[in-house]
Amino acid sequence: MDTVLAGLWPPVATPFADDGTIDERLLIRHSRNLLAEGARGLAVLGTTSEANSLTLDERLRVIDAHAEAGIPGSQLLPGTGACAIGDAAALMRRAGEIGAAGVLLLPPFYYKQVSDDGLFAFVAAVIERAGASVPRIMLYHIPPMAIVGWSIDLVGRLVEAFPGIIAGMKDSSGDREHTLRMIAAFPDLAIFPGAEVHLLEALAAGAAGCISASANVNAAAIARLIDGRQGSAAESQQEALRATRKALEARGMIPSLKTVLARRCDEAAWLKLRPPLMMIDAGARAALIADPAIAGLLQTIAA
Repeated sequence: MDTVLAGLWPPVATPFADDGTIDERLLIRHSRNLLAEGARGLAVLGTTSEANSLTLDERLRVIDAHAEAGIPGSQLLPGTGACAIGDAAALMRRAGEIGAAGVLLLPPFYYKQVSDDGLFAFVAAVIERAGASVPRIMLYHIPPMAIVGWSIDLVGRLVEAFPGIIAGMKDSSGDREHTLRMIAAFPDLAIFPGAEVHLLEALAAGAAGCISASANVNAAAIARLIDGRQGSAAESQQEALRATRKALEARGMIPSLKTVLARRCDEAAWLKLRPPLMMIDAGARAALIADPAIAGLLQTIAA
């Protein structure tokens, strides 16, 4: 098991300024807070980051901003998913140049019902274009969003063809059995559940850690469960994590996370999303903050 690609890697939410540009000051502050709360590293430019609503230049800038802020590349796991081979390769190249721990790679998600041969050819072309600085690749499996996914057979082909480069998977299928099958099929890969709902079970089966959206507001608790998975409090900790995630998902994950971050940080900038995503209304925000799981979380953080 890879000792670097392990633990908690929050998919970092992206704050936006009044003019719609990325608020780098707030972004870096948030990233530092997550590391201080127990995250092993940062999965920047993921789904929760609204990465596919950012231009290629903006995504490259997010990588550079973290490096310029002194956050080591070994604590960065940038998302490099793109439908265009050249865009994915450019992101991968930049991640390699700063010494990133790895990258998350979506399948090219616009065309549906594509073959494993087509997906294999895409990955091979991206790796070739990324060149000598290609970092390790974590395959990002999220069929609820992308529809297109990485099959077990295809993962096996990629591991065989690119040993040392294909390092693992973020499994955001939402299918507990699928995650367990991936862990069993590829014991040498770092398999990360994309949510903490069944984290304790996944860790017991051999999961490397977790890459969960709700870690943006609950990193310390998730990290505690990962570190204390064999402790007597683990089951109750797991239940508390489920309750928090359920409260966030009920009102839309990304706007809910930003609502909680705005309250926690006293920063209204967190309430901005990039269209087509929209903020939930004031009533829904108030109900979220009043939800016992979220109110308790905020109280714990304040203490």
